[in-house]
Amino acid sequence: MRMGKKRGLIFFFLIISLSLYVDAYKNYTVGDSLGWYDILENSKIDYHKWTAGKNFSLGDFLIFNTDNNHTVIQTYNFTTYKLCDYNNALDNDTIEWSAADPSATTPQSVSVAVPLTKVGMTYFFSSDYDGEQCLNGQRFQINVTYGQGLPPSLRPDDGSPGPVSPESGDDESVPDTLVPSNFDNPKDTTDDQDETSNSIPLSAFSKLIGIQLHGLLIVLGFFILYC
Repeated sequence: MRMGKKRGLIFFFLIISLSLYVDAYKNYTVGDSLGWYDILENSKIDYHKWTAGKNFSLGDFLIFNTDNNHTVIQTYNFTTYKLCDYNNALDNDTIEWSAADPSATTPQSVSVAVPLTKVGMTYFFSSDYDGEQCLNGQRFQINVTYGQGLPPSLRPDDGSPGPVSPESGDDESVPDTLVPSNFDNPKDTTDDQDETSNSIPLSAFSKLIGIQLHGLLIVLGFFILYC
């Protein structure tokens, strides 16, 4: 077999193997290790830079690491976002996932998992101190694509996800993904961690098969090249 044909086959196998990972649901830790704060607390905060180059799709989750002195507001209304105004937002286009706790004497750590459930532009900001945190850089906007669509646990027929209270940690409705304990690295896995169960969820099974096929295709490609 000619070298050109061999390289063509290897390229074909690599494209197929890489496509196995394109539609995997992901967790994105907002701000990475810097968390969810404004520039008055951390001058290195730049959420516009954080969103650059990322592809957000239905079924993905945003993980907000912050404290109870900051809020997590999601809106589909650009005016609400631009004005940093949660108080005058409409109920059907804005969600408060985590509220501030003015009674707290010391800041308490909060981790909030927010699912992406609607295609198109969506906006996030902190509304605490009458929008002052938002005006000081604690906000960003992203474009959500369809991807592989919503997983069953996030579809309207199965119940829409509700806001996460500041006291709660990982949202139990997080589908097909596991929120890492250090919240620094997105990780694709199953949320079914019941050690007493011998069954394998369909999502976990499909990903396992995908990993095996990925390795098999790479080995096959090198075999064609050198044999």
